[in-house]
Amino acid sequence: MQEAELHDLSDDADYAASQQQGSASMMRCDSGKRSSSSEPEGAEIVYLKDNVTIHPTQSASERISGRLKLIKQGSSLFMTWIPYKGQSTNARLSEKDRNLYTIRAVPFADVRSIRRHTPALGWQYIIVVLSSGLAFPPLYFYNGGVREFLATVKQHVFLVRSGEDANVFLLNDFLNPLQRTLSSLELPMAVSIANAQSTPVSVGESASHENEGRTDVGVHDESACSPRYSGRQRKKVHDPARDIPIQVLEKFSLVTKFARETTSQLFRETHTNGFGPFERRKSNQSSLDYSYEPSDDDEEVPGQSPVAPDPLEFDKLSLVWGKPRQPPLGLEEWATFLDSEGRVVDSKALRKRIFYGGVEHKLRKEVWAILLGYHTYESTYAEREYQRSVKKTEYETIKNQWQSISPEQAKRFTKFRERKGLIEKDVVRTDRSLSFYDGDDNPNVNLLHDILLTHSFYNFDLGYCQGMSDLLSPILFIMEDESESFWCFVALMERLGPNFNRDQNGMHSQLFALSKLVELLDSPLHNYFKQNDCLNYFFCFRWILIQFKRELEYEKTMQLWEILWTHYLSEHLHLYVCVAILKRYRGKIIGEKMDFDTLLKFINELSGKIDLDAILRDAEALCIFAGENGAACIPPGTPPSLPVDNGLFYSQQDEVM
Repeated sequence: MQEAELHDLSDDADYAASQQQGSASMMRCDSGKRSSSSEPEGAEIVYLKDNVTIHPTQSASERISGRLKLIKQGSSLFMTWIPYKGQSTNARLSEKDRNLYTIRAVPFADVRSIRRHTPALGWQYIIVVLSSGLAFPPLYFYNGGVREFLATVKQHVFLVRSGEDANVFLLNDFLNPLQRTLSSLELPMAVSIANAQSTPVSVGESASHENEGRTDVGVHDESACSPRYSGRQRKKVHDPARDIPIQVLEKFSLVTKFARETTSQLFRETHTNGFGPFERRKSNQSSLDYSYEPSDDDEEVPGQSPVAPDPLEFDKLSLVWGKPRQPPLGLEEWATFLDSEGRVVDSKALRKRIFYGGVEHKLRKEVWAILLGYHTYESTYAEREYQRSVKKTEYETIKNQWQSISPEQAKRFTKFRERKGLIEKDVVRTDRSLSFYDGDDNPNVNLLHDILLTHSFYNFDLGYCQGMSDLLSPILFIMEDESESFWCFVALMERLGPNFNRDQNGMHSQLFALSKLVELLDSPLHNYFKQNDCLNYFFCFRWILIQFKRELEYEKTMQLWEILWTHYLSEHLHLYVCVAILKRYRGKIIGEKMDFDTLLKFINELSGKIDLDAILRDAEALCIFAGENGAACIPPGTPPSLPVDNGLFYSQQDEVM
């Protein structure tokens, strides 16, 4: 590969909105001329940029601005991003929240690539992806500076433009053909580390030093905002089937032994020996070292590793806090929760009852519409009937938008053709083993198609991604009405829509929160994942994406979903369900020395083998035990939290390539 010239990296024009905030300071330091007192002796700041911002949520008031630096010491280059102290006007973003995103002393020797994004509207931002596949959150440059950043990096490290994507710049890429072949599979391995607690210490820098020269930024950005971001590279030609790689994950679990061993080797290229001079100095003093020393009482199975004990004595924990499951809510009991006009008298009591027992099948149509928010708890029978009539008309209007597209118009409407084709492929393989969807020319399969295509017009920014048909299928099965199924699906996608963003920010925020919960609730297991390069938690990707739809029998899936929709103990109970499953199999995972590939295969093979009642009891116990500490592990805005209604729920803008 020829080294690409670093010309025309970005327009770097200040956007009109950001100009109102004032220009940010930017220093390019000549060699040996500048060394900050906050840096270690011999360290030199070669690039500094203020007002570089991270977007934890879609709310403009919760954005975190800070100072980005490139620091040279000896022959090594390091990157830091430190948030300004006390700069947020939103009370929900504490100092702990800001520290969560701090980037401290990342050596470029550990960086795989830098992706530049140039939306048609909004600010440029970059994604820094490490060799392990981990990625930092997007760094937004409100006042330009991406070109200078990349030019500075190129002065100090080996940087070339990717031959497949002109917006991706590869670092330390020395023509490893096997690695390039594996990269072409576009396995979704990137997940934010956003100052995960294993992040090395800083280059003598603190947030208190970052207040000078900053400009408060409150501009509304219409581009994708994510607390976590995938570093996955994309080709220039858009293929919607590659947006959400369920099939890639499933096929990955079936690869040959050679590919597994090779990929494992690639995964292990960092972490252990990747400390820079600043990190190595204190790495052995980390309070987060959960190394386990086996006791004399541990039995060793030939070919297996000693298993670290569960710090929570899990079975006792579930026995104390996990309450037994109850029979499902029936029609007679349901009536006791309603007044004479059909209003739910005590919504919390109802949600608690459903949490512990679920709902009888014949009652689900009425209850699901309320749990999902299609009808409110305060609505009467008459109001719900009126809403059905109004919403049916509205649905037909939206549906007519794509039904009225002529063949000639469709020829000139690429995105419509792509989405329609993808939906047609997906619906014919969704739950066809059920009699409800079985057989040729099944009208319910046609309804799946029509609802999904109509939703892609209702929420055109989000569009359609593989996996949505899995979420719609049980809803249509229960509602048995096209319009009501559509609006219930709309309500569900308002919560789970970020799972399907092209940047996968919703998925990565949940995977990051899951990693923090495991660290909190089972530090030895977390340490095992850390030692085996499994901290990206992508083996749980499918669990979270489609809410365990492919892990459970159909009836059990519906039972789990209605329990999750109650938000009784936590709106993120599904993450505690993930932790509960991992803890149930921790002995096998650690004892059999599972690496990432083996673990992914093992997790996929759990499909149909999970005891839902036991796992729910475990998840409840974990959630209660974690308490506020568990809630603090989950960044604000993590799905299924409802997005902030700022007029734009999703930003899926096509990038200027």
